[in-house]
Amino acid sequence: MGFERVSVENSKYRHKYYPPESDKATTFPHPVVRPDPDPRIARPEIDYILQRLSNEGLLEPSPVRDYLHDMHCRNCRPNTIRNTGFAIVAFLRFIKSAGREHLETITRNDVGAFIEHEQDRGSAPTTVSTHLRALYAFLNYLIEHDVVHPDVLKRKMHIKIPEALPRAVDPEEIRQLLAVIKRPRDRALILILLRTGMRIGELLNTKVKDIHIKDKTIEIIEAQKNRVGRVVYLSDDACGALKKWLKLKNAQTEYLFYGRGGRHLSYSMARELFYKYLNKAGLSHKRYTLHCLRHTYASELLNAGMRLECLQQLLGHSSIEMTRRYARLTDNTRREEYYKAMKIIERGEINGNYRFDPELP
Repeated sequence: MGFERVSVENSKYRHKYYPPESDKATTFPHPVVRPDPDPRIARPEIDYILQRLSNEGLLEPSPVRDYLHDMHCRNCRPNTIRNTGFAIVAFLRFIKSAGREHLETITRNDVGAFIEHEQDRGSAPTTVSTHLRALYAFLNYLIEHDVVHPDVLKRKMHIKIPEALPRAVDPEEIRQLLAVIKRPRDRALILILLRTGMRIGELLNTKVKDIHIKDKTIEIIEAQKNRVGRVVYLSDDACGALKKWLKLKNAQTEYLFYGRGGRHLSYSMARELFYKYLNKAGLSHKRYTLHCLRHTYASELLNAGMRLECLQQLLGHSSIEMTRRYARLTDNTRREEYYKAMKIIERGEINGNYRFDPELP
């Protein structure tokens, strides 16, 4: 379980070399090696992380492989497994450069030094916090299997993350944006995001069978983040745009929005068309993202008087505290209370005084 270079001679695993297919292929400082396939973990995201470990000669892949396989068995999403693997690779690379030769020698100070290293590299607080959570979970797994000492997780560190307000698009700018979208597919995509609050990944994975035009609903079988299904509702303008697109789309494709080969439209393509229309509407300098449409949806519903508990269900938030962020962004009741109180202050109708009482401590 040390950090010695993995090779055919010093590993209990047999390896095969996979040389580049052409001169244009990506080359690595070490030979590209892979462990023999393990039927338990025949997952691309796991294989990719193990490949990274082998390429950099960090250590035999068994502890990382077993942990990622455990995540797969717990039904973690492929992206979660991949991102966790990236964090583990970054940590192992750091402690190897610090002279650590075995996982058993890792200390709490190594974790702290790694976090400081990530911060010095200019990583965003959110990124550092995400890496730290993934690393703690991995170390906890190693502790349970008697690989590292329990003191490694004594007095865990936490990264303070700035809690920014959700960024919504101004109503006038929404009108500007919609005015330049003429293509039926693109107009349907943007309006559905704006009127349902769906995450872009949820919409791109939506199939025609999930849509119920008569009821003006879309079923999200499994939410992208918390894997909890929900139903969202279509407004009249979104429903009208959707009907136009359904008449034009290829009836043989199962996805609502599709690309080449009938597969669902990629996120990069959806983002590209959104930026194209932002530029056409003269809004590119605002730096809006597709996710801003979800923020706009939530903010407008709150402004219209919807209760937080109802909005929470529509957004698919597991905690109402996530939904409460939008109440800080815009709340007509709070606005009205402020101006009502300010009028009293401006008229000088406040009773009482603020004179200092010398007898008070």
